[in-house]
Amino acid sequence: MKRREFIAGLGSAAAWPVVARAQQSALPVIGWLDGQSPESEREVLPAFRKGLAETGYVEGRNVIVEYHWAENDDDRLSALAADLVRRRVAVIVAGTTSSALAAKSSTQTIPIVFRIGSDPVALGLVASLNRPAGNLTGVATLGGDIAPKRLALLHELVPAIASIAILVNPANPTYIQAETKDLQSAAHVLGVRVLVLNGGTESDIAAGFATLVEQQVSALLISGDSFFYAARHQIISLAARYAIPTMFYDRPSVAAGGLMSYGPVPVMLRQVGLYAGRILKGERPADLPVVQPTKFELVINFKTAKALGLTIPETLLATADEVIQ
Repeated sequence: MKRREFIAGLGSAAAWPVVARAQQSALPVIGWLDGQSPESEREVLPAFRKGLAETGYVEGRNVIVEYHWAENDDDRLSALAADLVRRRVAVIVAGTTSSALAAKSSTQTIPIVFRIGSDPVALGLVASLNRPAGNLTGVATLGGDIAPKRLALLHELVPAIASIAILVNPANPTYIQAETKDLQSAAHVLGVRVLVLNGGTESDIAAGFATLVEQQVSALLISGDSFFYAARHQIISLAARYAIPTMFYDRPSVAAGGLMSYGPVPVMLRQVGLYAGRILKGERPADLPVVQPTKFELVINFKTAKALGLTIPETLLATADEVIQ
């Protein structure tokens, strides 16, 4: 529930003491702009709050976070970003690539801290990773760099695969280009055919699985786009129905029943919180280099592997950071 809705639910602003209202209005406000929903981000928000707290800011005590969710409808982001600008928030945190672009289009003065899976230079968000310039900085995972590793891990678990599909979001072309290029090169070395499937909506995902089955593709790799995190339950259900070994990008998808994942640990959100707090203390985005994750984790769901009739090699078990029973 948003703070303004909570206050309205109490009936009247007069119910609040004058002193309390004055103190509340004096607190700095961080605007959270996200293309997803509160439910999809529930598991990662604690990392953001932890980073914020490390700079001395605790949500609800000495800083307010105003959450604006697009509920997986990117067309709403421009209006939501404009609303945060009208409210004159101190910092905008952009939780997805689309929200970062919307925030940038809405203001050239309010600091913006992003968390994206694309190249921010190619997107025009920053001038360079080391010297962002302008009013934006944040954390970026250049997905193409780890795509070959994700393919290699999936191939180790299912060595007989002759073809693999990658599910991508056509709304994020920069990310697709980087990820699929490296994936194609790695697949060529392994002698594996790659099929690229578009999955920008739930119906697209369902159609993609139908194509995958029709073309007898042996395994599926889910792109690191944030939309697929929000759609993980649908993907997990379809992968189970069609018995498709699937590599995800994030641990929550494996905890929910996906086969395996390889991706950055949630420290990304902690870094976003750290940067937001440092900016509140007076630092400039232009002086804060864009951070790239250096630690990645491999998570395997043993129960799902068993249901698919897969035997996890001992070498892969030894490599895994976590095996969910």
